[in-house]
Amino acid sequence: MPWRTSKVEDQRVQFVASMSRREKNLKSLCAEFEISRPTGYRWWKRYQLSGISGLQDRSRRPLRSPGQTAEAVEQQVVAMRKHRPDWGARKMQVLLRSQGVELPIGTIHRILVRKELIRERDQKRPATQRFERPDPNTLWQMDFKGPKGWHQPVGPLSVLDDCSRYALALQATGTTSEAAVGVASCL
Repeated sequence: MPWRTSKVEDQRVQFVASMSRREKNLKSLCAEFEISRPTGYRWWKRYQLSGISGLQDRSRRPLRSPGQTAEAVEQQVVAMRKHRPDWGARKMQVLLRSQGVELPIGTIHRILVRKELIRERDQKRPATQRFERPDPNTLWQMDFKGPKGWHQPVGPLSVLDDCSRYALALQATGTTSEAAVGVASCL
């Protein structure tokens, strides 16, 4: 059975025409057109207010954005970037904070992107392939995990096989000293 295809505007016009002729009640018309009743009411009200032109798609952009960064602050970010073209959003955030302007790093970065102040060569490309060894036990990676959630100043030591990503060891050493790490990695 083929899919029923139609333009949304055509469907709206057909719905409104059927509604004007009062062929069926709203509930059965909505069921026939496979739309919800609030959508049917919305289409009917738009038609009553604006005619056929009210049935066209409308922009979903909000009418106002109360959290939008003020233009004066954006100009301050732009001026700072032009004065220091090698600085990124992190460094600029510190300098802006010292001037009494509190902005998140992401907001500063989006302003720079929107104003086209980030050079192509400065944009880092994502990795296209993962770095790994072809055979197991060719390379092990050792790293201390963050102490978050641990009752020690140093998180656990992890040892991973670079090929299989298998965790060979995950041990709390409590220190980063060479003696403790050497004993833990031999286990």
